[in-house]
Amino acid sequence: MIPFSSFDIIALLWYLLFWAAFTYLVDYSPLKKHNISVLMAAHRYRWMRSLPKREFRMIDTAIITGLQNGTAFFASTALLAIGAGFAMLNATDIAMKVANDLSLPIETSPELWEIKAIILICIYVYAFFKFGWAYRLFNYTSILIGAFPYPDDATEEELDRAIKQAAEMNTLAGHHFTLGLRAFFFSAPMFGWFIHPLLFMIASTIVTAVLIRRHFFSRPQLISQLFVK
Repeated sequence: MIPFSSFDIIALLWYLLFWAAFTYLVDYSPLKKHNISVLMAAHRYRWMRSLPKREFRMIDTAIITGLQNGTAFFASTALLAIGAGFAMLNATDIAMKVANDLSLPIETSPELWEIKAIILICIYVYAFFKFGWAYRLFNYTSILIGAFPYPDDATEEELDRAIKQAAEMNTLAGHHFTLGLRAFFFSAPMFGWFIHPLLFMIASTIVTAVLIRRHFFSRPQLISQLFVK
């Protein structure tokens, strides 16, 4: 039997509900048009529409390289986090000893500790695949930029198609990168679960509230609305 108490199950459902609700709010609800990621996608289109006007496009490839490097950093961090998760599995006996020595009200067992560690590992594996795919999509974007036709060598229809291809690929890469970051952010409340289900629920609420503020009510969100119709 899964060694979850009723409180653990409620806390886990609370966590999943907040993650799912946040995902719906920023990606699928009518309010998503105010999401900073969606607003920045419009700026990605502005970027690609301005690209044909530049004869030399080193700046564009440099930007893509910077985005790739940032994505690679987080992918490497996800791998380290996965390794740390397996280290937590191997240190179950030590963790039980530390938990028993602490004055904090930690209610756990070896089985429960290992299940929580496995869930945490799964979150980081998901984040790694998102970052890895985002890195590949940024690579595809750089190829599309390299293949971008010059205005004098292409029809308006061909130029418009190239703009849409590059912008869509760039936006998709940014979306997968965002999903990887979201997994990182929502992995933080999991550490509270190792201490107490109530702390898990509180941390889930705080993380969701912070992310909602950053996506919809932060200063960068206000700045990103400039020049967006």
